[in-house]
Amino acid sequence: MTSIGILGAGRVGTNLAGKLAAAGHRVTLGLRNPEETAALAASTAPQITFADQRTTARTADIVINATPGYTSLDRLAGLRTELSGKLLVDVSNATRDADDGLPGDLCYPGSSLAEQLQAALPDTHVVKTLNTMLFMVMTAPETLATPPTAYLSGDDHNAKKTVTGLLTDLGWQPAWIEDLGGITTARATEAMILVVPHILRRNGFKPFAVSLAR
Repeated sequence: MTSIGILGAGRVGTNLAGKLAAAGHRVTLGLRNPEETAALAASTAPQITFADQRTTARTADIVINATPGYTSLDRLAGLRTELSGKLLVDVSNATRDADDGLPGDLCYPGSSLAEQLQAALPDTHVVKTLNTMLFMVMTAPETLATPPTAYLSGDDHNAKKTVTGLLTDLGWQPAWIEDLGGITTARATEAMILVVPHILRRNGFKPFAVSLAR
């Protein structure tokens, strides 16, 4: 059992919280607005606790960034002390919204949010994963007709090994997990978001993942 703090209580954060709590982890959802607590408590598993984001980052062993990617760097850079020595799992994509509200241009072309976070948080082990699929696939990969891929990017081998264990708890089989290498490889998977709005416009929010076929 691991203490996991999730920053962000939207669809991504609450979806991950429910599955990780069901797997036996102690999960805290980090909220920006305390008034959200009552509504979320009524709709999430009873074993999930709530706190402000600074407390969540300070008290958890592993922190998951599920905040909107275009705000993540500013938010998490302010938590450098709380995140020192921690493992940070980044599942966000940093894009500017298109006119219809879907993902648009990358915020960090030629780089990635994960790289920017690692540079801003040098004492934190950042691992990028789960950012190449709709949120419901993150916790139910077996529901797709074709086995999906969860890519890993990060500079620390042990951190990626720990994240692999969390992915297993979320339902990912080892054969579906692809370690791409260091944190700079996250720029490749983050760029995959560029295909997503075109798929969504044609097919709606049907579960899918951008995967590696062999």
